[in-house]
Amino acid sequence: MQRISLSFPAPGYWHATFRNPPINLIDPDMIEEMFDLVGRLESDPDVKVIVFASADPDFFLAHYDVLADKARIAAMQPGPTGYHPWIDVMIRLARAPIVSIASIRGRARGAGSEFALACDLRFASAEKAVLGQFEVGLGAVPGGNPMARLAGLAGRGRTLEIVLGADDFPGPLAERYGYVTRALQDDELEAFVDRFARRIAGFDKRALAETKSIVDDVTLPPDTVFPPVLAQFFQSTARDETRARSASLLRAGLQRRSAVEFDLGRNVAAKHDA
Repeated sequence: MQRISLSFPAPGYWHATFRNPPINLIDPDMIEEMFDLVGRLESDPDVKVIVFASADPDFFLAHYDVLADKARIAAMQPGPTGYHPWIDVMIRLARAPIVSIASIRGRARGAGSEFALACDLRFASAEKAVLGQFEVGLGAVPGGNPMARLAGLAGRGRTLEIVLGADDFPGPLAERYGYVTRALQDDELEAFVDRFARRIAGFDKRALAETKSIVDDVTLPPDTVFPPVLAQFFQSTARDETRARSASLLRAGLQRRSAVEFDLGRNVAAKHDA
């Protein structure tokens, strides 16, 4: 099953839609499709802007698939950066000579939040967007190092609140913290993002790419800060305590279209059956 579908609304403007039922988990197949798509974005001379959205109004990208085949994950070959494909995708997307926009309706947590943070711009539904980094609530280190990107967007204190509190941030609060670029009324989100993308698609690509590169130079964290944190993530998820917390949440409904996933920020702090 294809997890990312592409459409081309206008010259220079690509639109990518996530579709991985039941809740848009980021699994190895999704990572491989993202990897291939970033390669296309880097090499196509005509694309100027891409919008990422979800076919599921409740989940933009839920989070990493904690039940994914660990052997397959370990065997994934490094990308052009020399790093694990998940880290590679986010580094290359952030530095690609195009403008990437996350149009967030529904939940973007964990790796889903990390992907959104790697995009250049994040526009969110004020009523329906929910972002969060819940990993510490399970006893794990957030693997994609969202801390490095959030620190530049939200500042130290708010970054610590987001990652250590492991709670949910609705669209308006995420906007106030700098977690998202702007929160819009839900019925205005798609039209606003489409107008903005079409506007950018009408500009000169070289001017867009060169200007973005200058901003990247003074705002993006060094690429080298990401791989060690992914290693810490894998180590932390192997601990008995973390496995026990994850297993408890899985029994309660994690990774299913359940009350646990809809209200994950509260549920990572709740007591579940042992």
